[in-house]
Amino acid sequence: MAMRRSGSWQSVWDDRILEWMRENDGTGTPKELNDSGLIRVSRTQISRRMKKLAEHGLLQHVGHGAYILTDEGQAYLDERYDAEEGIYIDGNGPSADELADSNESVNDA
Repeated sequence: MAMRRSGSWQSVWDDRILEWMRENDGTGTPKELNDSGLIRVSRTQISRRMKKLAEHGLLQHVGHGAYILTDEGQAYLDERYDAEEGIYIDGNGPSADELADSNESVNDA
């Protein structure tokens, strides 16, 4: 049985946040997640976790508190991405170096 490969930086709520994002067309805000009642922590804590997920490439902040699920986030949910190592497990995604390069260009924008 395959399992998701979470990062040592992840919290118990991160998978639920990512799952909620996938179920809601891959987009959402901490307020929407909080209002859903799925995650029983404060909106501030949800916001912190979404920021951390974005720092590690599983979400992308698109402004005004909104986030989108990245390809890496989708692959993580599908058990095809190692969040600790930042690499695709099945070899079908970009390398860790390519991810770092693309994350740098996003951060520079």
